[in-house]
Amino acid sequence: MNVSDSERVASSLVSKGFEIAPDEDSADVILLNTCSVREKAEHKLYTRVGQVRSSHTKKPMIGVMGCVAQLEGETLFNKISGIDFVIGTQAVGRVTRAIKSVLDHGPGFSDLGEREADYDWSVSFPQLHSPYVAFIPIIEGCNKFCTYCIVPFSRGRERSLPASDIVRNVLQLRSRGVKEVHLIGQNVNSYRPTTDSGLETFPGKTPFSRLLRAVAATGIERIKFNTSFPRDFHPDIVDAIDENENLCNWVHLPVQSGSNHVLKRMRRLHSIERYQKIIDKIRSSERDISLTTDIIVGFPGESRSDFEDTIKLVQYCKFDSAYIFKYSPRPGTPAYEITDDVSLEEKTRRFRELERIQREIQTANLQRYVGRSLSVLAEKRSAKSKDDLSGHSTCHRVVNFRGDTKLLGSVVDVTITEVKSNSLYGKGVTAA
Repeated sequence: MNVSDSERVASSLVSKGFEIAPDEDSADVILLNTCSVREKAEHKLYTRVGQVRSSHTKKPMIGVMGCVAQLEGETLFNKISGIDFVIGTQAVGRVTRAIKSVLDHGPGFSDLGEREADYDWSVSFPQLHSPYVAFIPIIEGCNKFCTYCIVPFSRGRERSLPASDIVRNVLQLRSRGVKEVHLIGQNVNSYRPTTDSGLETFPGKTPFSRLLRAVAATGIERIKFNTSFPRDFHPDIVDAIDENENLCNWVHLPVQSGSNHVLKRMRRLHSIERYQKIIDKIRSSERDISLTTDIIVGFPGESRSDFEDTIKLVQYCKFDSAYIFKYSPRPGTPAYEITDDVSLEEKTRRFRELERIQREIQTANLQRYVGRSLSVLAEKRSAKSKDDLSGHSTCHRVVNFRGDTKLLGSVVDVTITEVKSNSLYGKGVTAA
């Protein structure tokens, strides 16, 4: 979501006469886009501002945007020396006004207001992070209020974009050569537009499954979506994937804990029994859908028994990969008021134990690809070998393979020959 925000801010600035600097040293204005999901990200902001101020001979204007900006607001001016303006998550369309204010009146400008009704969600092609892959917001904000999560406070309430606008965006990107789109949002399957525009002719049990079918009908080569919320994950999503080959075979479904007791304290709104039913539906697909998740260990009140329930769930689901985090309190969330009674040492032990178990499962899962041909979008030259290219499969695995740069932007068939720790390697490439 932050990458998408940055692309749209860059597009807006260029349209108003600004030029994206070729490097940091030559920039007159530096924008730092921030995340507040984890405490470490906030600390990076403090360090980064100091680095910019100390390493530049000329003093660029520094603006802070994103979730930290939204939550901290004007207090950032007192916390961090050298910041000129602060822009909240929904005020990103007004960055040029912030820059003009600083030029005219000096530092101290802050805008934490709501998004304009006519906000332009599109991205100019040169500002995409990749010429082949595009992120398309379909919903912003969150209404779920999980007790550990800051997102509802930093991103606001859920607001779904009209399907007709989303489909139009996909068609435009396809015409420019984009091969893969990611439909993104805090909870994509919570998608609930206020109008049926763009969905009229598409069946489905939920607006999101209908949207998937509508986007699939554009003929764009590959479609992925991220992130899904378990309570709102309807089986019809899997049916849509089964029916449309360009809906990729990958689902990211954060579970956070394998204990119903902990899930209730987290206010996750789903039970483990319900989650397992979803997993069973996903596993029943003939398309070999890759399954990934997020897990928090050491949440307040998590007993050893609760943690062992998480281990059992991981062994049941056999995730293809999992992002595992040690719980850290976030000021402003309900969980911040709960005693953090799991020691850092115990959190670390649980993290390492679960990571080891998941690593074993992941390694075994990856072996199933050896000898198989995967459809891979060649996105860039490999960072490890000048003779190799790198890209993602439809199941969202990183695949490195021997290939000429003429293949960049092409979807190619790669026969997998080797499993690495977090990626696959292949050869015998042919155009798909």
